[in-house]
Amino acid sequence: MRIRLVHALALLATGLLAGAFGYGAANLVPTFNAVPLDMRLSFHAELMRMNGITMQSAMAVSTLSSLTLAALTRGRARLISGTAGLLAIASFLVTRLGNVPINGRIKQWALTSAPADHAEVLRRWELFNNVRTLTALAAFGLLIVLAVGGRPAATRPTHHQVDKSKDDAPSVGANTAWIGRRSVTWTWTWPRAEAKRRTRANATGTATRPRSRR
Repeated sequence: MRIRLVHALALLATGLLAGAFGYGAANLVPTFNAVPLDMRLSFHAELMRMNGITMQSAMAVSTLSSLTLAALTRGRARLISGTAGLLAIASFLVTRLGNVPINGRIKQWALTSAPADHAEVLRRWELFNNVRTLTALAAFGLLIVLAVGGRPAATRPTHHQVDKSKDDAPSVGANTAWIGRRSVTWTWTWPRAEAKRRTRANATGTATRPRSRR
């Protein structure tokens, strides 16, 4: 149950992250390029201010949930979820080191005026946006593959857990006694742990055995 919840959280956070970046690349950027420059700069600066908390939160939850899923699983599931976590980290680094500094410059341009090389700076921002969109989509795709491929394999149970489950299974036996010239047989059922205890007691002679009557 815990693995399923973590996997669901990773899918939700990474899906929101990939969807937001994908919508920006497919719709917002072409709109930015279609409107006048002063309108773009004002809208861009305000949009990035609103996105600051939500997008960074989505990246943080996506990274932590994917890496937690990798820690809780093993084998192929651990490899896939760990790779998804690394891709989410890559999206964060590209955003923090590439897009955020340019966002600061755009905010200044909106208050003053754009420099002569503004077109090159804006193209660089779009390049960083495309890279983080691809990494987020790849992370989301890996988590989908993990979900479609079946339930993630959990870590192996401990030896104590295996033995305990066996001890809980019932054990069935039978006893026979003589009453006069007739034999009477009855069956008994108790947990396997109790059966083992009685077997050890009989082997050491600590348990009393019923005497047969002739």
